[in-house]
Amino acid sequence: MNNHLVIAAGLLLFSMTASALEKTGAAPNAEVYQRMQQVVPFALDQTTETFTETVHGGIQHVVAKSAGNTRQIKLIQEHLHKIADEFRKGDFSATERIHGPNMPGLAQLKKAETDDIRYEYKTLPDGAQIHYSSEWPQYVEAIHEWFNAQKVEHGNEELPGHTQHHASPAE
Repeated sequence: MNNHLVIAAGLLLFSMTASALEKTGAAPNAEVYQRMQQVVPFALDQTTETFTETVHGGIQHVVAKSAGNTRQIKLIQEHLHKIADEFRKGDFSATERIHGPNMPGLAQLKKAETDDIRYEYKTLPDGAQIHYSSEWPQYVEAIHEWFNAQKVEHGNEELPGHTQHHASPAE
């Protein structure tokens, strides 16, 4: 009987810890942070980057922490526009420089033909976003694996009130 109680308490503690980590995001990996700052033109300490999974892929947001920081906003927008174009061409070299060639999901993303995955860039008032989507399950799974690896290595801060925005099946 006592074993069951200990197991139940352990499961409860684990689920509470996992839930808390999911909400707050993990701390960024220091090595990845350094490599990323060498690849991206914007200041990481002045921006927030999130990866939100959707039914058909996911949305990457990069926004300035200060809405008045027009320099960082411009740098974010230029960079995300550039990488969306690179990804459309199958060029994931920026990601490989930051995370290495064995990043989860990356090999499958690189196999995609031109129209298998959509990379839709959008300017936001405080930054930009890329909407990644596919109708092919193997590419949706690859996007999700890639996003999860991003969350682990970068951390994944939440944008207040934003996750509900992408919760619908229609995206």
